[in-house]
Amino acid sequence: MDSNDVQSAVDALASRTGQSVLIEDREQRPLWWSTTGRVDGPRTRTLVERRVDELCRRIVRDYRLVEATAPVHTPPIPEGDMWARWCMPVRHAGRHLGFLWILDPDGDVAQSDLSALVECAELAAYVLSDNLRAGEHDRRLRDELVDRLRRGADHHAARELVRLERLPHDARVQVEAPARSGGWTLPGDVSAHIEGARPRAATSGASVPLIELGLAIKRAAAVRRVIAAGGRLEVATWNGLGAWRLVVDAPDTLSVCDVHPGADTLARRAGSDLLTTARVVLDHGGDVTAAAEALHVHRTTLYYRLARITDQIGVDLRDGKSRTDLQLALWLSAYRAVSD
Repeated sequence: MDSNDVQSAVDALASRTGQSVLIEDREQRPLWWSTTGRVDGPRTRTLVERRVDELCRRIVRDYRLVEATAPVHTPPIPEGDMWARWCMPVRHAGRHLGFLWILDPDGDVAQSDLSALVECAELAAYVLSDNLRAGEHDRRLRDELVDRLRRGADHHAARELVRLERLPHDARVQVEAPARSGGWTLPGDVSAHIEGARPRAATSGASVPLIELGLAIKRAAAVRRVIAAGGRLEVATWNGLGAWRLVVDAPDTLSVCDVHPGADTLARRAGSDLLTTARVVLDHGGDVTAAAEALHVHRTTLYYRLARITDQIGVDLRDGKSRTDLQLALWLSAYRAVSD
């Protein structure tokens, strides 16, 4: 049995009773229907405007239709242009899956018709449950394949995911951190998105082949780590890291002191504001006015701190050939201080 069988049953029920029939899912979205003659306002809004009418929500709530085990008759609500109707919850193995509605403005639906209404609801329940099981199986399989790709390049997983999701054979992927809707949700508030017709500035940067999903995840994680380390990026994307790429790609064997020992000297001064001052001044290109505004201090205070920094590490933050080395060392120190 499939959806076509349910539609045939709905058509037969509408023909037998001479009334319009509708089957909705549990969110009250229309799935199958057959319209006979005129319909009331809520039914029109459901089918034409594709939105759940508030009166229909209220009826479900007030008459506790989710819990019903037999057809329930609901009276008309003239002020809402709602006719009387019958409702039979669609349920399988105790699981609520939706509703079957049949309009009955003149009380023409007989008790003998209700058995056909129940049978139609049972058929819909079987098909919906079968579809739900298939959907849950596909979701579990998809999550497993995505997880395998997250852990490393896996040609078999990539091929199976392309087949399962009906993707182009050359599908490319990007990663967003934090996660955005419309993609595959991954651990750590991350989501993966198949590249569409128009490129997007994703956290992981330009798209990569699906098999390189793990690489895209690492790139997105690096961008998020740079931001947590205080990186001032115009666009929070891998392609916008600029000089921060030197920090991200720095080998573990490279120490902060190797880049500039002054960074460690400033970091060891517990409770000192000199480290923050050095970082802000350097990140503002030595612009004292802009740095003072960012630090919320008077320029006189800032000049005093700059003099202390020069005394301690021998670097003039407003000028001097060692500024770039110190800035990269401070970036590296901040980046490594942020947990992965």
